[in-house]
Amino acid sequence: MKSIYIFFILLAAVACNLDLDPAGDTVTGNQKEELARVDPAKLQAEINGLYAGLIEARAIYDRWGDQHFDFGYPAACLMFDASGMDMPSENSGYNWFGQQARLSDRVANSSSTYFLWELFYSHVKTANDILVVIDSTTTNKTLRAYRGQALASRAFDYMNLACIYQHAYDGQEQALSVPLVLEGASRESLDNNPRVTLERLYKQVIGDLSKAIVLLDSFDRQGKKEYINREVALGLRARARLHVGQWKEAAEDAAAAIAGYVPYSIADVSRPAFNDASAPSWIWGCVISENNAVVQSGIVNFPSHVCSFTGNGYAPANAGRYINNLLWNEIPADDVRKGWWLDGKLRSPLLDTTWSITYNGQQYDAVDWFGFRDSCLNVKFGPYKNIYNNATNACDFPLMRVEEMILVRAEALAMSGDLDGGKRVLEDFVRGYRHPSFTSTASTADDLRDEVWFQRRVELWGEGFSLFDLKRLKKPLDRAGSNFPAAVRFRLPYDAPILLWLIPEAELNTNKGIQENNPLSPVPVAVP
Repeated sequence: MKSIYIFFILLAAVACNLDLDPAGDTVTGNQKEELARVDPAKLQAEINGLYAGLIEARAIYDRWGDQHFDFGYPAACLMFDASGMDMPSENSGYNWFGQQARLSDRVANSSSTYFLWELFYSHVKTANDILVVIDSTTTNKTLRAYRGQALASRAFDYMNLACIYQHAYDGQEQALSVPLVLEGASRESLDNNPRVTLERLYKQVIGDLSKAIVLLDSFDRQGKKEYINREVALGLRARARLHVGQWKEAAEDAAAAIAGYVPYSIADVSRPAFNDASAPSWIWGCVISENNAVVQSGIVNFPSHVCSFTGNGYAPANAGRYINNLLWNEIPADDVRKGWWLDGKLRSPLLDTTWSITYNGQQYDAVDWFGFRDSCLNVKFGPYKNIYNNATNACDFPLMRVEEMILVRAEALAMSGDLDGGKRVLEDFVRGYRHPSFTSTASTADDLRDEVWFQRRVELWGEGFSLFDLKRLKKPLDRAGSNFPAAVRFRLPYDAPILLWLIPEAELNTNKGIQENNPLSPVPVAVP
């Protein structure tokens, strides 16, 4: 487990006064006392590192070279969505997420296997570096807020890892997930660190989040939505409780998480959007500025691959991102979200039909200039500053929106026995903000759960939820008869082994505690 050894990275102002243990993986009692006397504000750089780690560019460059999917958590979300059944794309060499669509990356030595492991365990390490130097009993408000953010960040990582490396929690609580690495772990323990059960992992996740919620009670992030505050921690715990079937508690957490946030209005989403964390709908997001490395890279970023209006990227002409046409056909005509994707005439109410550009003396409209070719192409995600053809890909990325929490609450209420309450929450949201004529027809909790799932598939498309929802809800992956390329039209049960990524070979070689990997499975055979 060499990639996640706990080498505590201290600020230069602190480290110069310390004689750290040469092994670098422990902090002595004297060193902790020294750190406790440091101005808490000087640890801000470590906190900033938590959020910078989610949008790091070319993190695996030294091992794998220039991979254009290597741009942090938004790239992981694209991997998850490409592996599901709601995001078709071209089966071409320009599609940097083609391996996930083909499910051909589920091997122990693929670049994406290494990328995902490195992304989340590096983030775990940053959180542990903070936790190990802040006493759990501190009364300092700044240090309490730092500790709360680190605990919630680590819980976020382990929830993702659980979904990447295992199937649904329900019914297989004793299935093996991933190794737990906590603050203060010794090098020896990391060399022999077995996979823990899903039950043990989610106990840690919910416990960390419960502590974080208390610690963040008075933390004011002053509008900086990249930071985790109390509402974010509540939302993360609502997600975790949804996974483990703590329905009543999940509904309560989701209700508390949405305080002060408002969904995008129908008018807001009647144009390309979802690119700016300042929106009152966003509870948490990756906030990206023009000088971030993912932006300076030009095309190694989320808008390059997803925004159909970018002036610099793979989308849409080389590798567009579409919605499954079978799902799109189910969206009612008077639901504003129908226009988040192009119709059969390559048009959408979201398109600015007055936009044009003159190049080499010839005038082009949006359809011709951007290379729109097929129906169901997404126009959900707007370009930077909502300027068509903007070559600067500095769009923010949503990590948690109030709409998700409303849908979590509706599902959890129904599953806890309050079907009428769940229906009211669902109807109030959909009628008020997306589809005015919507009426739930659910007569059972499972019916409502399916209605919520449909809303999640549409509302959260492109935000990284689709594959994990299939697993959690035990739904089959079915691309048959859709607009997926013929070679990747798979039909698979929810617990197909190929839906699990494998633990990287490098980890297996250094961590003797892992006795077995996830099963290696052949790439599925396409169906008509």
